[in-house]
Amino acid sequence: MTPSDDPHLQGLEVYRVGGAVRDARLGWPVKDTDWVVVGTTPEEMRRRGFKPVGRDFPVFLHPQSHEEFALARTERKSGHGYTGFEVHASPEVSLEEDLARRDLTINAMAETPEGTLVDPLGGMDDLKARRLRHVSPAFTEDPLRVLRTARFLARYAGLGFVIAEPTRRLMRELVDSGELSHLVAERVWTETEKALGEPWPEVYFQVLDACGALAVLMPELASDPAALDAALDRLHQLPEDIGAAAQARWRWARLVEHLDDAGRQALSERLRLPRAYRELATQAARTRTLRARVARHGLSGAQVMAWLDGIDAWRRSDRVAPLISLVSLDNPALAADLALAWRLAQQVVPAALVAEGYRGRELGEALAQRRCEAIQGALAAPESRA
Repeated sequence: MTPSDDPHLQGLEVYRVGGAVRDARLGWPVKDTDWVVVGTTPEEMRRRGFKPVGRDFPVFLHPQSHEEFALARTERKSGHGYTGFEVHASPEVSLEEDLARRDLTINAMAETPEGTLVDPLGGMDDLKARRLRHVSPAFTEDPLRVLRTARFLARYAGLGFVIAEPTRRLMRELVDSGELSHLVAERVWTETEKALGEPWPEVYFQVLDACGALAVLMPELASDPAALDAALDRLHQLPEDIGAAAQARWRWARLVEHLDDAGRQALSERLRLPRAYRELATQAARTRTLRARVARHGLSGAQVMAWLDGIDAWRRSDRVAPLISLVSLDNPALAADLALAWRLAQQVVPAALVAEGYRGRELGEALAQRRCEAIQGALAAPESRA
């Protein structure tokens, strides 16, 4: 795309910015392209057919490509949290001024539509050095940058990236200032969910723990260092065939499965987790409890029945196979027993008991009893002990 090829952009001074510039030079997949427009006004953008979408600052969608075009702007701290800024966007704001307000130098590079790099803050040098470094001391004005820096390291740690020590110090200063308490739950969770989808999600939580942010934002996880280390080791131990879309949910479930009900509930409420994350975490925790009880007392039909009831297996049968796959990671024999028990229990259907004359409450009780008997029979079968 060049301005001369696009009638909507002719005469505008535009630059590709941020992640697209960074990742293209890093050899990382480029997912989204953002642009900065210098020297124009919101009225002119609307006249050219761009659709305004920015609530706090002027951002517009291209009428055809739907890529984001933001007017060059500066920011001044005026309150607490990541929203406590006054934004100034005008034709007088230069590209260099716009780049200077960003968080990390590798995110403060731009390029012309023809590909010429504009790098006033040394982002390319830091990219080559595999270094995450803050742009300026204004880094400490936005507490969200602690989470963003941790998330970027979770993405690039396998490439050898590290956080520059001066930047680590600023992260600790930001935590000590109390600014993190002004972050709204939705923003904390947005960054955390993104981090769970990165190649090295454990790094995100390690960075937050090292600078003290985890104790502020997720104290239930930070309270027991040994348990946290074990939980982070589990983030790559997931059931087979869960699909990329479910990966973040399963990683969160594995992260918190060791917490008691009160701890998981408190964490869920603080971060305002989506229902799917809460439910899967509960299922993983109940599966962990089953494994622990079996290790102490052996396997019984009543235990399996309680587990199936606890994960709502009879109405949500799709939950069973992934959880059995989870069990198989450290106890294949138990997983095989559960699979056989589930298969036989499913063969006990309400219609057969209705044909025998059961109704109402008696039907439910008989159904539970027959299913438990089928499970116990499966556990006693020779093939379940093979």
